[in-house]
Amino acid sequence: MNTSEKKAIDLLVNEFWRLGYFTLSRRLGTYLPEPSNIGRFSVDVIGRLKEKYAIGITLTKEDIFNSDLIEKINYLASRKSKATDKSILLLIGVPDEYFKQVKEILSYVDDKIIKNIKLTRIVEHEEINKRNYKLKQEPIFS
Repeated sequence: MNTSEKKAIDLLVNEFWRLGYFTLSRRLGTYLPEPSNIGRFSVDVIGRLKEKYAIGITLTKEDIFNSDLIEKINYLASRKSKATDKSILLLIGVPDEYFKQVKEILSYVDDKIIKNIKLTRIVEHEEINKRNYKLKQEPIFS
């Protein structure tokens, strides 16, 4: 298990929560089940918001330069729910340094499908401890 891959999925799950989605299954999780493959493609997170569903994938450097990426995005973004026949949102987590490249790749996706896709940056933020931050500051007046 790669810790950076797990961290990327954790950040994608946080984005799901920020959008109001409830996480149904996730890969590399502790308590939730692993999502099953959709077609021949693996997904990282599946979420639900009332009657709407969402699929989440994280892209690595290898995925971005893979020739199957456009096919994978087209397939996953064109999914519809069985019960309500509503389009399913595809949330794509991309490392910050490859964000522009993925945006350019998405220009080749059909216009009907592009409205079902949401790109999000995967950026790890350092948590700042207030106590250590105060100790590192120099006094203003001496």
